[in-house]
Amino acid sequence: MAAEESRYLLGYPASDSYPRVQNKKLYLATFAAVLGPLSFGFVLGYSSPVIPELRNIDDPELRLDSNQASWFGSLVTLGAAAGGILGGYLVDKVGRKLSLMLCSVPYVFGYIVIISAQNVWMLYFGRMLTGLASGITSLVVPVYISEVSHPKVRGMLGSCVQLMVVTGILGAYVAGITLQWRWLAVLCSFPSCIMLLFMSFMPETPSFLLNRNKRSEAIASLRFLRGPYVDHEWECRQIEASVQEEGLNLSELKNPSVYRPLLIGVALMFFQQVTGINAVMFYAETIFEDANFKDSRVASVVVGSIQVCFTSVAALIIDKTGRKVLLYISGIIMALSTALFGLYFKMVLPNQNNSPNPDVWFTLNSASPGTESSISWLAVVSLGLFVAGFALGWGPVPWLVISEIFPLKARGISSGACVLTNWIMAFLVTKEFHDFIGFLTSYGTFWLFSAFCCLNVTFTAFYVPETKGQTLEQIEAYFRRS
Repeated sequence: MAAEESRYLLGYPASDSYPRVQNKKLYLATFAAVLGPLSFGFVLGYSSPVIPELRNIDDPELRLDSNQASWFGSLVTLGAAAGGILGGYLVDKVGRKLSLMLCSVPYVFGYIVIISAQNVWMLYFGRMLTGLASGITSLVVPVYISEVSHPKVRGMLGSCVQLMVVTGILGAYVAGITLQWRWLAVLCSFPSCIMLLFMSFMPETPSFLLNRNKRSEAIASLRFLRGPYVDHEWECRQIEASVQEEGLNLSELKNPSVYRPLLIGVALMFFQQVTGINAVMFYAETIFEDANFKDSRVASVVVGSIQVCFTSVAALIIDKTGRKVLLYISGIIMALSTALFGLYFKMVLPNQNNSPNPDVWFTLNSASPGTESSISWLAVVSLGLFVAGFALGWGPVPWLVISEIFPLKARGISSGACVLTNWIMAFLVTKEFHDFIGFLTSYGTFWLFSAFCCLNVTFTAFYVPETKGQTLEQIEAYFRRS
């Protein structure tokens, strides 16, 4: 029965005499690739434990003021936006495997610059380099995994990208409790070195090899990934049917099979960031302190653990539930939790409109006496709900979907556009959040996020295709027919 099911999900006819596909080496290739997102997670998590240390460091050349600390955190997003553009070029020119191996260079070099930093500008440069590597990683790894996987496990393996990102963030939080900032940078450089070593033994994706007319190498890649007992020739022919040798011309952007998935992908990246994830995480430490969690580092570990837990749940169930169901559930949970956040701030800071200085409420010092403590549970519940909801759907699923919906010839440039959109929006939301609060008030800002979460659900219902159980070639054919 298992053999028949595996053959069916790979598209093989029921009468096929081949036993079932073997996934062990596919899982090994995925593990090697997701060491990239693990490195990416360490980059994102690094600033949280390090900024407080650098703000109080004895060396005046390295000491960060509040503005410098903000740039230290957000420069990664600008580097990642540039990495998205570079990754879109590399992934089509040198291949998925080599792009992944190359991105370990700016990871390691960036951490070397941080470790040897003598002034703030060296810290900035190191963060930009690690951000650049993160941008390349966030583009290349989902493409690599989607192209080496088969439909039965593609959702689970694709969700491992986000799982390893949040695992890296949690790892940086935990290690930051005991390690000094330079030693933490040494630790953060390890996953990318291991990725470089492991990826050197992994195959290039069959799709890329066939696009380069390297058929014998594509067969060898499939034999490595599927085991010896499936019809490699059959799968090779299925991929070849969708491979078009010519590159992407600008005139082809008018083609619905190119522009429709591109618009869906860009919109998914936009909506992922305007859910308010960065804003909510910005408040996390203050909210836990209000609820008598005096050690903000422990609070960060709690938030990171929630992310890892629910991203793991998403990875385990996504191939059964489908992508859209998780986006619906996630969007509804986030809409509810951000609405509750707005209610919390409305109750705690009833006279905020009369305050000319957003910083007064920003640190929650202007709260009505007694009110803050009595309803701090509402903020903690809202925070837990929001982080769990994001991790369950809008965290991992957009990255998975953009790795599935683009036609092969447009995969590099379309993925680059999506990654660029994601990181530019992340930068804007992070840097301009304070101004939003001053303009809309705290509760108004969170209610705006709630409205965006409702829009997410509506957009998913009308425009996002369900890709569960379909091959990449079937998904491409769906857009071509439309």
